[in-house]
Amino acid sequence: MRSEEHVAWGRDFPVRYLLVREYYDDDDEKAGELWGRCAEVEGLFMDPPPLPREVLTLRGCPRESGLSRAVLRSSDPVRLLGDVNLFIHPEDPMTDSPRFWELENVAVLAHRPTLGDPDRVDITVGAGVEDDCGPQLEPAPQIDLWASALVAADPAGSCLSIDGLSGPRPQGQIQPLHLIGCEPAEPLLAELRSPRQEGDQVLALWAVDRNGRRMTQYDLHFRSGDARPSVLGGTLVDITVPDPSGGGRHDPWLADRPTLAACRVWEAWYDGIPTRPNQWAPFDAAGRSEWLKLTSVGPYGVGIGRSGGTYDLDGRHVTDRLGLLLALGEALLGPGANYGQGLESVKDYLFGGPSVVPPFTLVWHHADVARTALAEDVLNPRTDLSYFDEAVDLLRTYRVTVVLR
Repeated sequence: MRSEEHVAWGRDFPVRYLLVREYYDDDDEKAGELWGRCAEVEGLFMDPPPLPREVLTLRGCPRESGLSRAVLRSSDPVRLLGDVNLFIHPEDPMTDSPRFWELENVAVLAHRPTLGDPDRVDITVGAGVEDDCGPQLEPAPQIDLWASALVAADPAGSCLSIDGLSGPRPQGQIQPLHLIGCEPAEPLLAELRSPRQEGDQVLALWAVDRNGRRMTQYDLHFRSGDARPSVLGGTLVDITVPDPSGGGRHDPWLADRPTLAACRVWEAWYDGIPTRPNQWAPFDAAGRSEWLKLTSVGPYGVGIGRSGGTYDLDGRHVTDRLGLLLALGEALLGPGANYGQGLESVKDYLFGGPSVVPPFTLVWHHADVARTALAEDVLNPRTDLSYFDEAVDLLRTYRVTVVLR
């Protein structure tokens, strides 16, 4: 289904969104069925609320682990652990799967020796608990704790159990979504006439630009809560979707909506794919992140790219990781493109190639801006290299001649 075929509807205001059911056809190709066209969507952009803070106690942490040593350090002990991932080993690996939990912005509150075991310590922390990552915690032979702020590539420590992790936790308020000025197609009309009683339909909300090109999409659970004549008049209707995340019960990946920063970025892209460099530069980190999501790389694969030539990277606005990636994409492929959404994918592109493959020359103008801004941004504590140095080393390793100016 091509979005451009469905955006002309002869009204004084444009189609901004298409409601589409996506599926795979008999040839295992992705296809789409139009459910409706909408002028606007209210309640789409929303920053996730912070997780409620909870107090947890990590029981039986080995005293010699990196986590315990950092917390027990006599001089300048570590109190802020950042985000911590829990890997919960199953009692029986042959029949049970491991479980994963996430703790957000973990702060150390207290520590004390484990009762009856001087080689272990109990650490009490405050954290936001992400409850979408697995079933309730049950007894486990070991729980590994990954804290990248302490150790990059290995567990920072472990514990035997965690007090306070199991049990119900408060649920955030459900925020509805309002489809404004919607022209339903037949599948949506059938749903409105006879709403399904069980199993919400997962639909995609395609955001289209002025030319009808699909920019991006938001996936949602669709169950109509209310349909009424539209505030925009005519034969259009306004439809309320009471719980587009489906409560996060089965598909937590549907829970997060586009952020407030995405709203401004989508507006900037509404006139079409950017044609001028550095249009992303005025945005903060959140906006640059959303900008990067809208970029593309075009044809990609071994044998597709061309090698040779000299490319100029405008480094005046490379003040963070995202700026580096956006400037690199523009230098090699032009505005609206990316050459990787992280250094790992940059490596993939250098190896295979979206239009540009090594060897080639990259002249990095105003390189000192990035070198200074990213001096304290260390990607891998084992190498102690800044993100800037890591990027330059990666390019040079894959036969890119990098000229820093």
